[in-house]
Amino acid sequence: MKLHSYLIAAFLVVACCPLSSAADVVTTGSLVEQMIDLDRLCDTPTDDYKTLQFTSYDRRSNLPDGPGWFSNSDGFGGAPTPPFERVQREPNDQGVGEYVMVDVEGPGAIVRTWSAAIQGNIRVYLDDSEEPIYDGPAIDFLQRPYDTFLKGSDVTSDMLKGTFYQRDAGYCPMPFAKRCRIVWTGNARQVHFYYIQIRKYDSPDVDVETFQADDLKTYGKEIAQVAKVLADPDANYPVIGDGKHEFEISLHPGHRSEAVVLEGPGAIEQLSLMVKAKDEVAALRQTVMHITCDEWSNPQVQSPVGDFFAVAPGVNPYVSLPFSVMESGQMVSRYVMPFEKSIRIEFENLGDQPVVVNGTVQSKNRQWDQDRTMHFYARWRVMHDLSTKPAVDIPFLVANGTGRYVGTASLMMNPARGTHPSGSWWGEGDEKVFVDDDQQPSWFGTGSEDYYNYSWSSPDIFFYPYCGQPRNDGPANRGFVTNNRFHVIDDQPFNTRCSFYMELLSHTGVKGFSYACQAYHYGRPGMMDDHRPITSEDVRKPKLPGPFQPLAVGGSQGATFLEPEQLTDGVVKTEEDDFWSDGRLMVWKPDGQGDALKLNIPVEKAGEYELRLGLALDNRSGEVSATLDGEPFGFGNADGIMDLYDPRRTMIRCSPSKRLNLTAGDHLLELKLEGDAKDKDPLIGVDFIWLQPK
Repeated sequence: MKLHSYLIAAFLVVACCPLSSAADVVTTGSLVEQMIDLDRLCDTPTDDYKTLQFTSYDRRSNLPDGPGWFSNSDGFGGAPTPPFERVQREPNDQGVGEYVMVDVEGPGAIVRTWSAAIQGNIRVYLDDSEEPIYDGPAIDFLQRPYDTFLKGSDVTSDMLKGTFYQRDAGYCPMPFAKRCRIVWTGNARQVHFYYIQIRKYDSPDVDVETFQADDLKTYGKEIAQVAKVLADPDANYPVIGDGKHEFEISLHPGHRSEAVVLEGPGAIEQLSLMVKAKDEVAALRQTVMHITCDEWSNPQVQSPVGDFFAVAPGVNPYVSLPFSVMESGQMVSRYVMPFEKSIRIEFENLGDQPVVVNGTVQSKNRQWDQDRTMHFYARWRVMHDLSTKPAVDIPFLVANGTGRYVGTASLMMNPARGTHPSGSWWGEGDEKVFVDDDQQPSWFGTGSEDYYNYSWSSPDIFFYPYCGQPRNDGPANRGFVTNNRFHVIDDQPFNTRCSFYMELLSHTGVKGFSYACQAYHYGRPGMMDDHRPITSEDVRKPKLPGPFQPLAVGGSQGATFLEPEQLTDGVVKTEEDDFWSDGRLMVWKPDGQGDALKLNIPVEKAGEYELRLGLALDNRSGEVSATLDGEPFGFGNADGIMDLYDPRRTMIRCSPSKRLNLTAGDHLLELKLEGDAKDKDPLIGVDFIWLQPK
């Protein structure tokens, strides 16, 4: 992975220097540099800090495992207690009051903000200033914090999109020397979802330069360089060391083999792997990687290969700062793994087929600081056959000792049958993170997708430097779903304890849910966690129960689901697999661009309806449009087109629809191939027709 410029490499060599002085001044620029400094995470902080989190969680959740522990009235305006630190001014006749979101004294920095939606205005006060550094719409600050300060700098909003602004979150460091106070003015009965994360330094003597309105001009060079790395880590994140170790091993079922052994001190700075087998999906779950540093009794890394890269099951391409997964099946980790004396990488085949693993380890010289350096941990766990109601806390990590929490992945099998997110959503549950002597979590979230930086149960495939949803089979949130988030600037150091839980709480009760967890963290020698060995049953072949039968529930309440092969006289075939509705997919092979398939949609009773198509996305498909009775009906994007091509994934996506006034009788639906298909002989899969009275 070559660098685009020598300047970026030189910048990062300095930025990623692991043992900086405690006397260094904390500035906007130095914090921005930390946003791409993965090496920094390997050592305990030079100046101790804790990452605090302020959110709109339901304040009835005030006693672990108590009566209100899973209360869920947060953000929509119906909370019995306003979800803020305190009321600054009681609501007026219009219901508008002033509420303190954050009030932190001492040196620190704002490191992350997020909102799904929020009304009203925010004022941000730093130090003793009576004038806010920001005074404006709350949603603008929480999703795009730096936009207010662009004027006069070379930083642009486009530069920040997808780098500092990731989905619904903003990663825009704003340091303060004495105090940070954030006040919201609005109606607490209206929508107000929010997260604000603050790095709070333990010592009042930490030297911090408070954020100024012209900091984007002052530190524009640093922001531009960091944005370039975040925009394309594969090209621009440097591999500094010159150690390169390649391997290829063959594993028979039940076999465990050593791939690489290195002597220290040093660190692995990049690990690249590819797994080859007849059944790739099974192999990526059933081939377990063990990485042991300094002859520890238990490997610090114990994880199925695919799950380690936060993408399982299967190969689902995405790019983040710590991980990349390519269409070829190559998977890359950039998390730094220090060791004092030795490091050993082994692979174990817990499946029933032969597997080949090949890879490259790139290492560098790195001194082991006896007082500060830590080992890298990634210990996977799974719970099968869960019921999503009543709610339960899923433990990702329960650790005692000193370390730093740096990332999370939820890798799930959701057998819900709803075709709308409100009938298949799994992620109402909040993250709860206890640090050191916490009696109440330092982090208490407002929903799993909020933690993962998105909102509204979105089934979109997306990825950013610190977060992503690289797999979501559909329809809606059904099937295999993977979410990940990596804590680089918003990491959580801990001195004695870190307990990370995520609630499992769904819209509709589902049985047979599987939830695999990956917690990425660093630990000083002596840290222990609650990991247990990985068994063959844990890594059983990923498979959805089937055949899939769509259910009219939640947002699809009252719908009728029609099998498309029964609605056409066209030349079609069916493919059988439990993934599809009723165990089969109708497949149409167009003769070429502009060819159309006609389906007759029966409507029993005149009225207002929505009409949606459950369509297959895969590597055989292309772009399609649709009309009903010769007219557009809300199908596809603004141009009326849906792109059904995906090179690696197989998914079901439901088309949008306008509200339609339909008469009783048959209505002609025409599906047409548009544009140039990626495949010279495209196949268009239609899984079901969803007709819903409104």
